[in-house]
Amino acid sequence: MAVRVFLQVVEAGSFVKAAQTLDFPRNTVTKHLQSLEAHLRVKLLNRTTRRISLTNDGTAYYERMVRVLDQWQEAESNLSSAQGQPHGRLRVDMGSTMATMVVLPALPEFRARYPELQLDIGVSDRPADLLGERVDCVIRGGKLTDPSLIARRLGSLAYVTCATPAYLAANGHPVHPSNLESDHEFVRYFLPGSNRRRPLEFIKGEERITIDGHCSVGVNDSNAFLAAGLAGLGVMQILAFIAKPHLESGALVPLLEEWSPEPRPIYIVYSPNRHLSARVRVFVEWLVELFEANGIR
Repeated sequence: MAVRVFLQVVEAGSFVKAAQTLDFPRNTVTKHLQSLEAHLRVKLLNRTTRRISLTNDGTAYYERMVRVLDQWQEAESNLSSAQGQPHGRLRVDMGSTMATMVVLPALPEFRARYPELQLDIGVSDRPADLLGERVDCVIRGGKLTDPSLIARRLGSLAYVTCATPAYLAANGHPVHPSNLESDHEFVRYFLPGSNRRRPLEFIKGEERITIDGHCSVGVNDSNAFLAAGLAGLGVMQILAFIAKPHLESGALVPLLEEWSPEPRPIYIVYSPNRHLSARVRVFVEWLVELFEANGIR
């Protein structure tokens, strides 16, 4: 129990919040921490009236105990899965539009199928560190660069080039990708953690054209990227599933449809030590079903 209390205090960031989560009196939490430190004969936490922080020994102990807890929960989940129901905590990370437009709307079906699984879903376009952030699996698009990770392809996501009717009325409709180089402005997406903006790519048969023209606005979040395009700030190349409702409503107009950008592969990625986890396995299988149901293959 003392170890569990220690982990909760670290994750909550305070004794008060940990006590509330555990439904313990605050002095009980304090006593458990004092008992653990006395047993280990080291100081685990630096305490002030405003904050707590891990000592060097505390950091080492926390990281070790987190791994032990993960293995324990995984073993329990695997055993319970053999009886029909995996349970425990599953930590997943994915991009903002993937979460809001694809995964979260369908999540009630997954919860009905696996009611004993608790999901913590990190939503950000920033790539997550699976090991450092204790994430079980992530949904990632594009080229994978870490060969130590296990990846299962979920499908490919098509892009569409588009702009608002108001923007096109003011700037004209391009008839060839080369028109974009000098006559138009772009809303561009740049990768979180870098200043590298994604160029616009156009493919028609064997011909491939890359445009890196004038950028009116650059953003590093997919929801903000869509909002900037809908505001009429320029031409954008965006994933088709994100643009679809706005293309259907007429808020966005497709451009250069005979020139198709290369589709973006999408994967579910997890670290090798997670590959037998029942929690990860059932979530991966459900994602494959979900993507197939949405026509993403």
